[in-house]
Amino acid sequence: MINFAAENLRELPMPALAYGVVTFAVLSIFLYLALRLDRD
Repeated sequence: MINFAAENLRELPMPALAYGVVTFAVLSIFLYLALRLDRD
């Protein structure tokens, strides 16, 4: 059972590019919100 879990964790649920795009989108949203709230 432990070996089965280790084999599953080795493969990413999403391709690496998808992680990069998601991370970039989240950071962009945070930056946008920070700049918007700072302007008020």
